[in-house]
Amino acid sequence: MNSVQTGACVLDIRSETDPLEQVIVHTPGEEMELVSPSALEQMLMEDILFVSQAKVEHQRMCAVFEEIVPRPGAVLQLSNLLREAFVEADARESFVEELCAVATDLNLQAFERELKSLDAQSLCRFALTGVSPLPIHANPLPNLMFTRDVACIVRDRIILSHPATGARRRESVIMRTVARHHPALLPYRNHIINLPAGVTFEGGDLLVVDEKTVLIGHSERSSFGAVMSVARELLDSTPIESIIVINLPKKRACMHLDTVFTFISPDECVVYPPIIDVSGVNNVLRLTAGTDPKTFTCTMHYNLKEALEFVLQRPLTFYACGGRNRLNQEREQWTDGANFFALAPSVVIGYDRNSRTFEELRKAGYHVVSVDGFLSYHAESDFAHGEKIAIKLDGDELSRGRGGPRCMTMPLARRAGPKLPESP
Repeated sequence: MNSVQTGACVLDIRSETDPLEQVIVHTPGEEMELVSPSALEQMLMEDILFVSQAKVEHQRMCAVFEEIVPRPGAVLQLSNLLREAFVEADARESFVEELCAVATDLNLQAFERELKSLDAQSLCRFALTGVSPLPIHANPLPNLMFTRDVACIVRDRIILSHPATGARRRESVIMRTVARHHPALLPYRNHIINLPAGVTFEGGDLLVVDEKTVLIGHSERSSFGAVMSVARELLDSTPIESIIVINLPKKRACMHLDTVFTFISPDECVVYPPIIDVSGVNNVLRLTAGTDPKTFTCTMHYNLKEALEFVLQRPLTFYACGGRNRLNQEREQWTDGANFFALAPSVVIGYDRNSRTFEELRKAGYHVVSVDGFLSYHAESDFAHGEKIAIKLDGDELSRGRGGPRCMTMPLARRAGPKLPESP
């Protein structure tokens, strides 16, 4: 789980649920130990995490991924990728220059030369924690464990984030450095989608529905200008034909689309009903390429379910986060009950504390198991036969960071192909 072992990464994301091939994560580390209670709001954290326990929980999640994709280099740590990129002087210099440009309040320009002269290990530590041998200070990056937000992959394109808050700007510089300078990503340097200045976009607001359809949330963190820019780039440069845009409340409780809506199979979704409603509460637009270059054709849909079913030409099943009771829905959405991550079609992982959501999946035919149960009894041959599995991850500490398994994962590749056969 430490580094890219051999060769280049292969970027290929054509849906939310194709079998996982490779993923970037960041296990909480020293940066989380440096969070002060007085700075929680500034750092976008809800609480102080018990870091050693959070690390164990995260490592358990990664163990599930390694069971699903049992080969070296399937689970990559972002910190290792950054350190490997920093071996090259050009990467260190580019990182420092961009950081000085976006973090003007830190007055890093006065130490630009000294920062560039740091070795790869020291500069990587400064990037993550703000700690260095120099007389400068920067805040740690406790949100870096939510790697989904720093970038996202659509087909073979990398969309780099434009964070909505200053607390996360250094994360974006880290991912941009990895995308541009890590040798494993060399074939994709010309596939990076850079958004214009002045817009904000984070990866939790983008879901790849299928080979021709992308879903984007206009949320607290992703501005309408960014949504339009992403839509334009994807329609122009990829086989994507439809962009579905859903307007979300501009509230921290639903900061990204994937906190209220995720796919668990090509035809099934877990949703937070007070926001993802079938009664037409949200504005939902479908964008397709216009007849003239750089133009859209825009169609309004009644609700998200109707829009998706129109594009996919098949029915979808929505399962309620928290079950049917409104209070339970609110409580479990707060602890990321809708934020499932699919390892394969109908093989998903979420926080075990969201018991009512798991009960909804159990009623729908999912075999609900613990991480230990999955690792002990569900080898590759089991889910390859199409068993529907919902894995309960111990997340008492991780969930206090306000992000679930999808938030903590940035897939680089999924194995596209025919659907797994259904269980007999």
